[in-house]
Order: sequence, then structure tokens, then C-alpha cells
Amino acid sequence: MAEGHVQKKPDPCSFIIFGATGDLTHRLVIPALYNLAAGNLLPDKFCVVGIARKGMSSDQMTDSLMQGLRKFATRPVDDATAKRLFECVTAIEADPKDPSSFDEMKEQLEKLERARGTGGNRLFYLATPPNAFLPISQQLGRTGMLEENGAWRRLVVEKPFGTDLASAKALNAALLKLMDEHQIYRIDHYLGKETVQNILVLRFANGMFEPIWNRTHIDHVQITVDEKIGVGHRGSFYDATGALRDMVPNHLFQLLSLVTMEPPARFDAHAVRSEKAEVLGAIQIQSEHDALYNSVRGQYRGGKVGDTEIEDYLKTPDVRPDSTTETYAALKLTIDNWRWAGVPFYLRTGKALGIKRTEIAIKFKQAPFSMFRTTPVDRLSQNYLVISTEPTEGIELQFNTKVPGPVIDIDGVEMKFRYKDYFKAEPSTGYETLIYDCMIGDNILFQRADSVEAGWQAVQPFLDAWKNAGGRGLQPYKAGCEGPEAANALLTRDGRSWRKLG
Repeated sequence: MAEGHVQKKPDPCSFIIFGATGDLTHRLVIPALYNLAAGNLLPDKFCVVGIARKGMSSDQMTDSLMQGLRKFATRPVDDATAKRLFECVTAIEADPKDPSSFDEMKEQLEKLERARGTGGNRLFYLATPPNAFLPISQQLGRTGMLEENGAWRRLVVEKPFGTDLASAKALNAALLKLMDEHQIYRIDHYLGKETVQNILVLRFANGMFEPIWNRTHIDHVQITVDEKIGVGHRGSFYDATGALRDMVPNHLFQLLSLVTMEPPARFDAHAVRSEKAEVLGAIQIQSEHDALYNSVRGQYRGGKVGDTEIEDYLKTPDVRPDSTTETYAALKLTIDNWRWAGVPFYLRTGKALGIKRTEIAIKFKQAPFSMFRTTPVDRLSQNYLVISTEPTEGIELQFNTKVPGPVIDIDGVEMKFRYKDYFKAEPSTGYETLIYDCMIGDNILFQRADSVEAGWQAVQPFLDAWKNAGGRGLQPYKAGCEGPEAANALLTRDGRSWRKLG
């Protein structure tokens, strides 16, 4: 943030959390709200409403949220700040299976808003399983709690947004019958990370990059989201979802769109989101035959990740013993537009891998080697621009330089920028920016309906091909390794290789 720049406070509002006692709320949402409170970025008139199970009092809700904060806070908890945040917590009972409870919720909420002076502005946060998104939204719509009559009403929907193209279209259509597009905030916590947001600044605020950001100079792009953890206690959810659905149409495609989108006419939500939707819509839709050829799916077997033993995926509680659900996915995609024609994009993501790493590696085309033929130089190092978001946020540039000495010898070196080294920023969850943007009404970092559907459209051939193939082609890999060996073939057959992670 530039010196002297002060972020504005959001309008007074109620922050209403469905799933208030769940893991997401405790692990990410409440610590993010605390960090905003510590930065004096919450409204002056504000209240947190936890939608509770029957019989949970406001004091019990407060105690539960406080325990979550103490456990998952990203910085030392200041008691005064925590007290200021939690003194405005109220528990209200509501269950979409009991429509009358939403009528009672409306009355209680309106009474609370008058007491708190929030002006009727409401941010509904659905930190719930996906099957609850629509029933909750329909009850909010039925009772008029989403109507904007002089006050804003916004709905935050977590991922996954649909399970395939048809379900995503159906959910979009259903929600848009209840409210307008500008009220819907489809959230993806990856977009809250500083380095991800910095991609646009890196590309469009630096004259050195934009002229070479195209098929003429870029050989290919690799996007990696690798995780060390296994499925854990999420067996039931994960076995019905898999790595492709869980990560590609949201996390990886959001990174892809930021790297590949055209320059927007202006830096506002409509222009940026339109360009992102445009480039996702330009991803070549593959036939099922091509989708099988241009993809690898794997499933981890028991092994060790560091000092942690990971049991075989098929032995995970609530996973079918004959499951063909993938825990690893790698894809090769192309984009049919002028800037990227002929440039392959390689995406990979998986669980129970040897390293936790999220990065975008942009490989530039090799410089001509001919002028060095009369020297001892027998190779040139590859030129990469690498944008990392986990475990360390930063950017590095790999280029060639002469090794000191009387003869010409060339080696690759790295210039590294790390956020934590350069900026004295407090640790965060990644949700702070997103929640703040929700409250000020800036949806630039949130997916629009057309973008969601374009992502699912590109993924659908892979879903269909894998479903029809059953267990055929599913590659086992040992927990703690780099993934299935077959994933290397996606690149080696093109004369390329995955960038070594480290």
C-alpha cells in the first residue's frame, strides 16, 4: 500500500454466516474478520450473526468462535480487539428444512439491525456444503431478505459452484431468479493471495513484460497446485468430487485466466471479469478421445510424506473400496485466440505429494545458440518467470549469465522477490481482501456466471472421458512422490518437461 493511502471503511452491515459452527468459519472466516478488525477495516456499525443449530445461545456461539480464533489466528490475538469483534455476535436459529424458521429469522434480524444501526445492509456468507447453497438462498429469497430496498444485500457462495456444466448452469439460473448478478459473490480464496492479485499488476503495470507476453516469445505455461496432505476426514465429499472438480474449474482456471486474459479497458470489475470470461471461453473444447490423450489421472497409495504416514486412498473412511476417483489430475490445454495460438498450457494438481507448492511457471522460448558454438558452452539454461503463492509468495526470474573467469562459460541464475522480505505485512488467511471487497461492493476478484460456465465447459470433456473409461488409465502413485510417472509424458512427447519443484 502506498504511503499515506488509507482504505475506506465499509458501510454499516450485518455479516450473517450460515455454517457458523463449521470448519471453514473457524479456520478462515473468523480469523480473517479478526485481522480486519485489527486493521480497523470493519464497519463502525457492525454485527456478526451466526445461523445456529437449535438450542445454541449467543454466548455459546461466541465461545465457539473465540475458540476457533485462538486455534487458527494468523497473528497474536489482542484481547481488546477480540472483545470488540465478539461483543457483536448473535446466534439465530434457521433451517431451510423449516421455512417458518426463516420467517422468524427475518424478524430477529430486522430487530437486531435497528439496535445495531446497520441500515439493513446484509452480507450472507454460505460457509456450508454445496447442497445447501440453493435451499438457503431460496428461503432468503422467499422471505424478501435478499431484496435491495435502499440497502444492499449480497450473497457469498463458496466453491465448488456446481459439479459439472449442467449443474453449474442450473445453479446460476436458480440464483439469478432470486437476485441480480451484482449481488452474487462466488468466492475463491486463492484470489485473496497477494501474489495472485499481483499478476495483473506484474503484467499490465510493467512495460517490459506486456510486449513479450504472447505466442511469439512464450514457449509454454505450467500451472501447479500440489498438496502434501491426503484426503483425511473428507472421504465422502472427496470421493464424489475428485481432484479435477475440486481444483481445476476454480483455483487453476482462475490462475490461468489472470495469466492469459487481454488487457482490460479499465481496472474495474466489469472490464476485468469480462476479459477473464472471454479467455476461458476461448479454451479449446476437446473431444473425449483427445481429452484422454491430453490428460493423466492418478490415485495415491499408502506412503510417507515427510514424517507423516499417509494411508492408501482406498482405505480412507467413507471412500468406496473400488473407487476410481482421481486424487491427481494433469491436463494439456490450448487457447484458441490470437495471443496464445499454439502455446500449450500444462496444469497439474494432486494430493499426498512430496511437496506443497502452488506456482505459475512461464517458459520463454530458447535464444539462438549458434553464436556460442565456438566456445565451451554446450547448453543454455531455461528462461522461466515463476510466480509462487505457496508456501512462499513471490516472483523469480531465471536467466543466463557468464560465469566469472577468462573463458566463456554460461550458467543460469535466479533473481528472487519475496513478499515477506520486501513488505512488512502481517500474516493473513487470504480471505481478508475478499471479505473486505464483499463489504465495499467490489466484485473484481469474484467469478461471474459466464466465467463459471466457461470453466466447466472446458472441463466437461475430461469428466465425461474419465467416467466412460472407468478404472482404465487410472495411474497409482505412492504418497510422498511427485505424482504418476505418466504425467511426464504430457510434456516429454512435446519435447518439454515439468519444472523441478523445490
